[in-house]
Amino acid sequence: MNKGLVYALGAYLTWGLLPIYWKLLHVVTPLEIVSHRIVWSFVVVLAILAYRRQWQWLKPTLHDRKTLLTFVLISILITVNWGVYIWAVNAGFVVETSLGYFINPLINVVLGVFFLRERLRLWQWVAVGVAFIGVLYLTLTYGTLPWVALTLAFSFGFYGLLKKTASLNALEGFSLETAFIFGPALLYLAYLQLIGAGSWGQLDLTTELLLIFSGVITAGPLLMFAAAARRIPLSLLGLLQYLAPTMQFLLGVFVYGEPFSRSRLVGFSLIWLALIIYSTERVIEYRRHRIVGLEALSGGP
Repeated sequence: MNKGLVYALGAYLTWGLLPIYWKLLHVVTPLEIVSHRIVWSFVVVLAILAYRRQWQWLKPTLHDRKTLLTFVLISILITVNWGVYIWAVNAGFVVETSLGYFINPLINVVLGVFFLRERLRLWQWVAVGVAFIGVLYLTLTYGTLPWVALTLAFSFGFYGLLKKTASLNALEGFSLETAFIFGPALLYLAYLQLIGAGSWGQLDLTTELLLIFSGVITAGPLLMFAAAARRIPLSLLGLLQYLAPTMQFLLGVFVYGEPFSRSRLVGFSLIWLALIIYSTERVIEYRRHRIVGLEALSGGP
């Protein structure tokens, strides 16, 4: 099997199974879990940078105000995303978190139009329109916006947009964004311990190890994804991205028994239809450009 495909599957399968991991930590408050995730992720990424002796990027970055400001915003967005996701999983909203990551590719398309001046093709507009109808239907049938899904989709969408415009690669960027939130996260954990409200030292060994390895479970898939992106076509990577929310959806419905009514099925079906249209259009367009490129190389018409 192609090594890039193995990395991609490893990343998306890990992300798809994350609800199980966070459910195991349900005895810890979401904010404390997020703080541990930040702290241990930073420790992991520092260890990787030290092992690779990959520090040459640091000095010029620290003198680049635009990059620093960009990563301050990125760090805020990823903190919001992690916090809402972990809270939602342990509050019984795994299905809605999956909706957020189903919507996310279409949110990325819309953000590209508004901020990068990208032009959508006809069927991409159709996909976005169908997804909008799906979200509107879910809102009307439940009487409230699916705010968990939309918060996850938009926070991760803007996160991706800012990362796209940043000059650092995946490992360097992740180290910088976690560096900005490492201090506040560590201070919060220290404060909890000081007032006797912290979980550290009060839990069984397994739970404390799960908190420590939250850094590995965060940094590992990110590095696998970065490695996959360099080895396989983006069209394939784009299709594989639906593996994670599909697994989360199945976990929510069939493992954790979250309600999935007929009206919710209709709303989700509209979102899935939008993704089918969007993905099919992307594959057809990718193949068309590839054929045109080959014809140009061969001197064809």
